[in-house]
Amino acid sequence: MLAENGMRFDAGGHETWAPVSIAAALAAGAALNLLGVSWAPVTTWVLLTLVLLINCLILHSNLTAVSSVRAAFARKGDEELARVDVPALLKAAEAAFPAWVWVLQNARHVVAFGASIAALVVGVLA
Repeated sequence: MLAENGMRFDAGGHETWAPVSIAAALAAGAALNLLGVSWAPVTTWVLLTLVLLINCLILHSNLTAVSSVRAAFARKGDEELARVDVPALLKAAEAAFPAWVWVLQNARHVVAFGASIAALVVGVLA
């Protein structure tokens, strides 16, 4: 039924290119700082602010998944989709992932928020 409506819950390509791109940008910013480039601190501020905002969007998406999926199902106008128990569906989809995925997801949130905020505070105090 999901496939018939063009919906899927598997991992797409953004699970690879997004974190790799962000890590590369942060590494480039760090290199600029280590090289003493005059505009590196501004670049770091911009990058870390973007990391915070992106992680806020990810967290918001995770926390509003049920309502988002319900809205997507409603837009399809399919009676069968309208009867789907979305919370149960999402719980089943989550259960299909290995346990370490959720540990990694939470660790990412802690690191992204914590390290970005710490670096921004250190930048203000420096």
